[in-house]
Amino acid sequence: MTETPPIVLTVAGSDPSGGAGLQADLKTLHQHGVYGAAVPTLITVQSSDGVAEVELLSADLVRAQLSQLLEDMEPAAAKTGALGSPAVAHVLGSVMRETRFPWVVDPIWLPSRGKALSEGDVVEAYKKAVIPHAALITPNALEAGLLAGLSVRTLDDARVAAERIAELGAAAVLVKGGHLEGGARGTDLLLVEGELSELSPAALVPGRFHGTGCALSAAIAARLALGDDIPTAVKGAKTWLGAALAHAFAVGKGAQPVNHLWPIDAKS
Repeated sequence: MTETPPIVLTVAGSDPSGGAGLQADLKTLHQHGVYGAAVPTLITVQSSDGVAEVELLSADLVRAQLSQLLEDMEPAAAKTGALGSPAVAHVLGSVMRETRFPWVVDPIWLPSRGKALSEGDVVEAYKKAVIPHAALITPNALEAGLLAGLSVRTLDDARVAAERIAELGAAAVLVKGGHLEGGARGTDLLLVEGELSELSPAALVPGRFHGTGCALSAAIAARLALGDDIPTAVKGAKTWLGAALAHAFAVGKGAQPVNHLWPIDAKS
């Protein structure tokens, strides 16, 4: 009998273009050799040019999906994407509190282009219900600023934000530096057990991309499920993502998706 690979759960929105959300998560998980399970939180009308419409799923429906799934399967790790509403964030937090596997939280409220992916005070709901149970949270500079209550433009700002987010209960924080200013652009900050590390990219890949945060967080979750610790998982996921971006291709008229087909052991 074939051995069952680790199961990784994603709880996120649907992107019919396949560049982000559940679709991108599942492709990334498959490429990393784990079995992907998926609970949708919202449906979008979306293309590579951006989000036109968003339909949020009810908190009760999300709860029912999670309950049925977790009675049947035992994930080795999980990740989150767009949750859509404070009610869904609180439902997810209650589930996270009862599980023993690590959760990688990618806090998504706004897409790169188009309509917002959330309604209500989702930021506050994340702070109260989700972040306290996260093994790792992966905000970009804007998201980190909203969570920490400051403008994040420099590495020093990112350091303060990471420490404030850790105080909310997250076991580890990765502040992504793609939107930082000047020479700090592209440098991520990882805070684990009080230790801060700067993670510089091998190279900044020019272009307009879609779903990079989804792919990164899914790759980290897959690597945690396969036995990596958080620093090793983050570094490995970043290496894979950099190469997958360098070899991206266009599938539509807008932003390019990550090349989810790129081998995880290839570096360039």
